[in-house]
Amino acid sequence: MTQTTAPLLQAWPDLNPAPSAGFSARVAQRLFRSAVSRLDVTVHLHRGNGKIEQLGRGGPAIVVRRPDEFFARLGRDQLIGFGEAYMTGAWCEDGTPGDGVLGDFLTVLAAELPSLVPPSLQKLRSLVVTKIPRTQRGTRENTQSNVAHHYDLSNDLFAAFLDPTLSYSSALFTDPATATAEDHVAAQHRKIDRLLDQAGVTKGTRLLEIGTGWGELAIRAAARGALVRSITLSVEQQALARERIAAAGHAHDVQVDLCDYRALLDEPAGAYDAVVSVEMIEAVGWQYWPTYFSTLDHVLAPSGRVAIQAITMPHDRMLATRSTHTFITKYIFPGGALPSVQAIEETVARHTQLRVVDTLSIGAHYVRTLQLWDDAFVASRQAVTDLGFDETFGRMWHFYLEYCRAGFAAGYIDDHQLTFAREA
Repeated sequence: MTQTTAPLLQAWPDLNPAPSAGFSARVAQRLFRSAVSRLDVTVHLHRGNGKIEQLGRGGPAIVVRRPDEFFARLGRDQLIGFGEAYMTGAWCEDGTPGDGVLGDFLTVLAAELPSLVPPSLQKLRSLVVTKIPRTQRGTRENTQSNVAHHYDLSNDLFAAFLDPTLSYSSALFTDPATATAEDHVAAQHRKIDRLLDQAGVTKGTRLLEIGTGWGELAIRAAARGALVRSITLSVEQQALARERIAAAGHAHDVQVDLCDYRALLDEPAGAYDAVVSVEMIEAVGWQYWPTYFSTLDHVLAPSGRVAIQAITMPHDRMLATRSTHTFITKYIFPGGALPSVQAIEETVARHTQLRVVDTLSIGAHYVRTLQLWDDAFVASRQAVTDLGFDETFGRMWHFYLEYCRAGFAAGYIDDHQLTFAREA
């Protein structure tokens, strides 16, 4: 990468023009230098006149090509600005996208994230960080547009980097450390099958799926003989899921509805023997977790079981960040919020008769899943461009995938399969 000027950003008004350097930029530079000096990373900082300053203790390397812009964005918008500076090319990995350097660099930062800012300044956090906009809160009025922002981008976009099952959640490998792209389909099926087993899905089971994806779980459940109702708020996903389900020969066994989960509260209680939901709770918003779990409790038959897969984070970090507007909520998943396992357990105890009866952590499997996705995305960049997505989008999506991989690799976030049953 040799680019030293920002790409055309007419379609990205928040990126152009770059903020002016000022007091916040100077503070950001001091904090960045102090943090990097303690980390096993390398930062090549362009200083003008062909001079490059090297920071850090050595390790995965990045290049800051436009430091004035980089520190101005970081000072004004913190981690959102950090991601936006990558989108504009103010900084980049010292290598080729797809070689893993970006994710490795971000992993080092994620592992130390709670301590990168001095404790004395962390007390001012609530005065500095931006709150999630009210227009993104997971209300009935907002949720459809939140979902469409991501999932209705283009089915062809997701097909460009997902495995053939179109599963957009962590796989479950036999060994994530040695897994290859050839293992991905089997690993996605293993993940789905474990959830179906945990929920007790067999022939004749009345199954509700909250969050359809592109239909793979519904197809595998129907193959077991289950009668499946799957709900989604993505028009694009609903259309393709129905096509895939019909092609698999299960059109009569699976119903895919465009439906907000809260609408289920108006339907008869106990209508389903099992409920499965894969990485959907992250889109609910923490204010609505009680409603989400009350809905599961309402629709579940007396002896039924629920199995969900949820991206989680430690409880203290969840409490500190659940209302914070982040790079992910601004550009990728509007209104998103990650729960902790403790928050889930406390919510179901207070608002339902459900209790967690089994947990499985699969965060290490998400590291490999995301790496496979990013490898495929980088290899498909021309195809993504041909779909109408510009260079800035490509950089954003690559950053998003590697940013998430870093979170799981550092243990800053995790992924859990959780099974619920009624209290005895």
